[in-house]
Amino acid sequence: MSWSLADVPDLTGRIAVITGANSGLGLKTAKALARAGAHVVMAARDQARTVEAQLQIRSGHPEVSTEFVELDLASLASVRSAAEKIIATHPLVDILVNNAGVMAMPQRRTTDGFEMQFGVNHLGHWAFTAQLMPLIVEGSRVVSVTSFARLNAQPVDPADPHLELSYGPWKAYGQSKLANMHFGVGLQQEFDRRGIRALSVVTDPGLSHTNLQKTTVKEGGTGLSGRFWRGAAKYTGSSPEAGALMLIRAATDPEVSGGEMVGPKLIARGRPVRRKIRNSSQQAIDTLWEVSRAETGLDLFPGGG
Repeated sequence: MSWSLADVPDLTGRIAVITGANSGLGLKTAKALARAGAHVVMAARDQARTVEAQLQIRSGHPEVSTEFVELDLASLASVRSAAEKIIATHPLVDILVNNAGVMAMPQRRTTDGFEMQFGVNHLGHWAFTAQLMPLIVEGSRVVSVTSFARLNAQPVDPADPHLELSYGPWKAYGQSKLANMHFGVGLQQEFDRRGIRALSVVTDPGLSHTNLQKTTVKEGGTGLSGRFWRGAAKYTGSSPEAGALMLIRAATDPEVSGGEMVGPKLIARGRPVRRKIRNSSQQAIDTLWEVSRAETGLDLFPGGG
């Protein structure tokens, strides 16, 4: 049976935090969760765009509840500030969707000196999740958004995590998206090991036609390949609404288990289906944990145990 928005359960009283919630897949996910009754914290960089997004969500649904929290994943200081604001105003987080990301840009650095794609797509979310961990309780769910770009990617090399020796826009993107998957799998392992009855779910939205491809071409670092994927997304990809179904199911379906992936049936597009994650290297997961701790100075579970 095909899963759809009609299958989203009642989320009244739930608190959902979504990064990059003011456009693309994040906005569609925020809309679905808010209209199902959740209070949605829209964590994003641009307040003006978020206000516009909030108006879209409320259109015809004045009862929905949303708020804006400024978050720039390219700055650990901004990540800390955003987490502190959420902790100060909310007792827990039922759903955390680590959605925001950048794709295939020319070599660039974050405020803290990280390679931009690894820094935003993974390390920023690692730091955000680590600082929100006190609010992750029994029944909470953390969703990590990967991409089929992970299929041709290499795990993080601890000797060169920022690809200073061999940078390529698509190589860096693939590394960051593989890191997202390894993070999601590793987080569920840590929940299980500590007896924490929370879920970590990975999702792959497939090839969705959003502003991500347009931005990649505008950045100008990928040449013909960037234009190819922009065209592929436009003419053969799924709509943002269809792509967001992967995130929405991962975030809300009570049948989804921790450590699973929700992705399109046909890899790049199709209805959202559940999959077991296979062939995930334990060494790559352990290395990612070590690199992430070292680079950010943050541990998801301080004190060990």
